[in-house]
Amino acid sequence: MRVMVTGGAGFIGSTLVDRLLGDGHEVDVVDDLSSGTLVNLAGARSRKPGRFTFHRLDIRSTGLVDLITSRSPEVIMHLGAQMDVRVSVAKPVFDAEVNILGSLNVCQGALAAGVRKVVFAGSGGTLYGEPEDLPVREGHSQHPLSPYGVSKKAVGDYLHYYREIHGLDSTVLALANVYGPRQDPHGEAGVVAIFAGKLLAKERATVFGDGSQTRDFVFVDDVVDAFVKAADAGGGLVCNIGTGVETSVQGLYDAMARLAGFPEPPKYAPARAGELARSALDPGRAATHLGWTPQVDMDTGLAKTLAWFRDRDA
Repeated sequence: MRVMVTGGAGFIGSTLVDRLLGDGHEVDVVDDLSSGTLVNLAGARSRKPGRFTFHRLDIRSTGLVDLITSRSPEVIMHLGAQMDVRVSVAKPVFDAEVNILGSLNVCQGALAAGVRKVVFAGSGGTLYGEPEDLPVREGHSQHPLSPYGVSKKAVGDYLHYYREIHGLDSTVLALANVYGPRQDPHGEAGVVAIFAGKLLAKERATVFGDGSQTRDFVFVDDVVDAFVKAADAGGGLVCNIGTGVETSVQGLYDAMARLAGFPEPPKYAPARAGELARSALDPGRAATHLGWTPQVDMDTGLAKTLAWFRDRDA
């Protein structure tokens, strides 16, 4: 099968590319390298020529439609995005240009090329706003509280339109807090990557607030498995991809500090305005319709992540 992966040089995207190539598929990667890096694709680029092709292109470019048409993938895994919530607040028009207009380019290209399905990286952490019940299910009201969340929701609505009116199949994967090797510890990255960078440097990381806020942390290999399964299942659905388990930020720090052999407590700073107090996603629909359940427990995933950061910096 030929698969196109937008955002394929990023943390999750490049891990997905490795999995797809390992499964024997032909892969086209589209990435403008604004946040991704070719280092993440080093293994993919060394594989047998003809199975992997990289295209440096902004998804907002009108050339994307032509590229999709010429490459004619069977499935598009759409992960390319402006992914910084703070940037979306400061620059909501830019966020919409990348996340909404870029995604419309993907959909128009998919129609022109006769693509069978689009699998979209949605945001389970922002889609539902401040959840009323935890773990939150897909039937919960969708009232995102950031332009980033709004843009991700809008793409899901557009995909529904394209499926109902044009017959372009799709699945939205509402991702929890993804962590693992290759995650960038700089900027607004996942807290696991930030803690890893600090703890391995024998520095105290900063916890905002009292650390009681919770998140649903899911390992990147599990997330990639959900994308692979969604290529052939879950048509028309939004599926939460998380563990359903709440982990406090303080508990995360304590676990990582133990694994890193760093006994010092974190530094504390004032809570950040607008931050959700609690978050966890019910993955039951994904189990039923995708045959997907998370396989990597927290300690194993954190150990693998710390080992990758340690090896990278050696």
